[in-house]
Amino acid sequence: MNASAKSGGDVALSLAGVDKIYAPTAERPVHAVKALDLDVRKGEIVALLGSSGCGKTSTLRMIAGFEAVTRGSITLAGRRIEHLAPARRGVAMAFEGYSLYPPLTVRDNIAFALKGAKINARDADKAVREVAALVEIEPILDRYPSSISGGQQQRASLARALVRPADLYLLDEPMGQLEPRLRALLRGRLKQLLGERGMTSIFVTHDQTEANALADRVAVMEGGVLQQLANQTELKERPANLFVATFIGEPPMNVFDAKVEVGERVRFAVENGPRLDFSANEFSESARREIAKRARVVIGVRPHDLRLNSGSNEARVVSNQWLGDQSHLALDVAGKLMVAVAFSEMGASRRDNLRYDVPAAKLHVFDADDGKAVSHGAAAA
Repeated sequence: MNASAKSGGDVALSLAGVDKIYAPTAERPVHAVKALDLDVRKGEIVALLGSSGCGKTSTLRMIAGFEAVTRGSITLAGRRIEHLAPARRGVAMAFEGYSLYPPLTVRDNIAFALKGAKINARDADKAVREVAALVEIEPILDRYPSSISGGQQQRASLARALVRPADLYLLDEPMGQLEPRLRALLRGRLKQLLGERGMTSIFVTHDQTEANALADRVAVMEGGVLQQLANQTELKERPANLFVATFIGEPPMNVFDAKVEVGERVRFAVENGPRLDFSANEFSESARREIAKRARVVIGVRPHDLRLNSGSNEARVVSNQWLGDQSHLALDVAGKLMVAVAFSEMGASRRDNLRYDVPAAKLHVFDADDGKAVSHGAAAA
């Protein structure tokens, strides 16, 4: 399902019907990006999130000008740019491959981005020192790229992108080579810098934590298609389809195929498994109407939303992991593992039976054929 941003405020970047097909004349062309519509507001930070091969990096490279657009248009700051050379697009870029100039020091690599902007030497030096402090590379400013680590090269590349004035900042896995402590520190600093200066930004990541920490909105991609563009709360509580529901969240949503009956009660029956029986009043009229259109659905519940030691359904404990601040329990439900999270240490042992309950307010229902969301809790999707 394609989804486009609902424009609130001025739109800085707009992709309309953008396709990318690699080797279009080959016997098996690769359709990497499909009819992508995406609006990014001025000063907004948007994450392109997805697994390897989902089309996120191809999208970024088309915006940057490193890949040609097969179909569609890209508009930045009111200008059509898909036909322009990268240097004429008003875009600053930091890619995972670093792309530093080997003959130049780290300092000169960062400052190089300022030369075209005709910034005087004193101001340029101040800007370089400030951004170097932000990414913690001041001690290596006078070293050459070949003499520093991959993580340091990545931070130098990020600094070079951030230091220059641009209409748009494109960051491809900008902290993928960094150790966790430094990555967490730089996320906060980067978010503050981009926000304070109103730097419209798109960054690519496969890391949900990074997307949640940095982005104002997240664009979830799969198979070259934009599945949903929304803030983090909406993605988790109102996923547009089954893919988003199971991709977003850690641990991921539990899902089961079920038969459904709607009357005075709303009943879901998992094959060889539990029967969930709710009062019809627990669902809105529109949700009941949508659910009633289907004989079979997929039901989902997030691990944190399951109520343990409650309800009439039982499941056998397969494993119980105490993580110091929460328990993760794997339960056998109809031959599948269902994960439950409790925020206290649970005494359940392997092979124990444990009661659980699924609150109607936390139940997600999806169409069994196309995976589109039917309802979330009490309301229709």
